[in-house]
Amino acid sequence: MLTTEVPTREQLVGRATELVPLLRQNAAWSEENRRIHQDSIDALADAGVFKLRTPARYGGYEADTRTLVEVAAELGRGDASTAWVASVYWIPTFMACLFPDEVQDEVFSTPDVRVCGTLSPSAMATPVDGGIVVNGKWSFISGAHHAHWQEIIAVLVPPEGEPMPVMALVPISELAIIDDWHTSGLKGTGSVSTAAQNLFVPSARVIPLPAILMGQYASKINANSPIYRAPLLPVASASSVGTVVGLARAAKDAFFERLPDRKITYTGYGSQAEAPVTHLAVAEAAAKLDQAEFHALRLATTVDTKSVDGTPWTLEERVKARADMGQVVKLAKESVEILASASGGSSIYTDVPIQRIARDIQAVNLHALMHPETNAELYGRVLCGQAPDTLYI
Repeated sequence: MLTTEVPTREQLVGRATELVPLLRQNAAWSEENRRIHQDSIDALADAGVFKLRTPARYGGYEADTRTLVEVAAELGRGDASTAWVASVYWIPTFMACLFPDEVQDEVFSTPDVRVCGTLSPSAMATPVDGGIVVNGKWSFISGAHHAHWQEIIAVLVPPEGEPMPVMALVPISELAIIDDWHTSGLKGTGSVSTAAQNLFVPSARVIPLPAILMGQYASKINANSPIYRAPLLPVASASSVGTVVGLARAAKDAFFERLPDRKITYTGYGSQAEAPVTHLAVAEAAAKLDQAEFHALRLATTVDTKSVDGTPWTLEERVKARADMGQVVKLAKESVEILASASGGSSIYTDVPIQRIARDIQAVNLHALMHPETNAELYGRVLCGQAPDTLYI
């Protein structure tokens, strides 16, 4: 068992802030090469970013979701793709902590272990003696290039009874990586596809997905830790929103860095900063960023408070967590779009960061789990007394 001094939230956020210049420096390389620069990965490891959801007994920090939001928001100011990958690692790492304790011993034997994953059941599995055999492919596997393990979802088809989705952990070395990540946004995430062919997974590393979604976790030791007894979807939602807040902050930084030297062409304004249209734009963008931060922090506070006091989650609280995530995405995207529109024709050059930020926030907005309208519909459905039409709550 490892022991380590756990840094405070302020220290962890401070470390993330110190990484911003490096992440900005490597952002163009990551976008061009469609994966995170190795120097950025190494810097995240040195800062302890990959330990935030690792159990303390393995040298981890067991950080709460408020810390995840604040750290990711700072990383997102530097580079959205890097922040996104860090956030994605936090979610499957949390999921790994739900497996039997002997499985965790294997996973966390790697220092600064990185676990990528998915919630999509796009593979099939058949039962065999001692485990299952998996065949299939998973797309949008962010950070696969730098991961050690992948959490997979497959539909298990038993000889008798109904098919059932299962969650499993497999070493990334046992999967094929398909380099198909050619996109308009979040290019640097390296969200390639992975595939399994007749892959055997021992039964200890397989858990029914419905059990996980209902909070029936297999770890005995982690059951005593507040951060590991929260429902998966609220945890995943809270783990994701910091990057989105960071994107809006990055747009604000980028806009104001260029503002002192900008004019408004074909107008009488010698300085963009003097124009009322600019004042209205930045005020609206800043207000939307403030609102996005409110929803992100409310979501994190709900997850953390309920994790500590151990009160059961109501259905409305579960779907409200997803609604908060959707609002963060919606408001942050609107904030970025206002500033991008006010940045002028010169902002379309690839060396001007705001064009990349606008493409990245659009990619986040299209993500199936983060899409604002999908989350709003689910929330409204439950508020109207209807049953949710998904297990992902």
